[in-house]
Amino acid sequence: MSKTITIANQKGGVGKTTTTVNLAAALAATKRRVLLIDMDPQGNATMGSGVDKNSLELSICNVLLGENTVNDAIIKVPDVGYDVLPANADLTAAEVQLMNRIGREKQLDLSLDKIRDNYDYILIDCPPSLNMLTVNSLVAANGVVIPMQCEYYALEGLSSLLDTIEQIRISVNPQIKIEGLLRTMYDPRNNLSNDVSSELVEHFGDRVYRTVIPRNVSLAEAPSYGQPIMQYNKSSRGSLAYLALAGEVLRRDAKRDHYVN
Repeated sequence: MSKTITIANQKGGVGKTTTTVNLAAALAATKRRVLLIDMDPQGNATMGSGVDKNSLELSICNVLLGENTVNDAIIKVPDVGYDVLPANADLTAAEVQLMNRIGREKQLDLSLDKIRDNYDYILIDCPPSLNMLTVNSLVAANGVVIPMQCEYYALEGLSSLLDTIEQIRISVNPQIKIEGLLRTMYDPRNNLSNDVSSELVEHFGDRVYRTVIPRNVSLAEAPSYGQPIMQYNKSSRGSLAYLALAGEVLRRDAKRDHYVN
């Protein structure tokens, strides 16, 4: 059964794209069929997957505007192990045009209906804002992963994101739920990081992933080479952390499926 996960946080620089790219690669390494969808006009997840955003013939923009199907725009990237539905700056124009359309918040969801069964996991990278592109990503998802730095400013915006997710659950997408909160760029030597981490666990309990993504030079370098961390430096702490996260995601899903069945 296919699962669609949106990686979202309206605060920039918290590791959304890093998490989308590397979780996609880690899940693909476990032989799962994975599609990465880039919903950010910056196109960083596209570039980080080894696809040149500046030479795209088709992108998610064409799909959202109904000009092409998802299958037309998907790019297979054997080197990284997963497929990519890419994005570039054209997506900004798509967002403007969507604002005037009936059912604008459902465009991505409807587009994905024909291809969901082709994948075990569909991961969606969002822009760092609660705009129509993010709303489309949340409406299309079963669950949300929220990457967070362990700093107090990161906590400030969390409540508005949780409110948005709840509004979407009530009005449009009753199946959406928070998959987990992911602590990123974590430095255990920093007392503030430890304090915020403890606060997250206290408030959200087992919705906080046990896996913690550390500050890691290789994780920062890999995107400039257009590679997930497992390609760039598979023995690095960053690579091992995302493999551990993929394992945790799979175990949680297996546990849920067991209870459902």
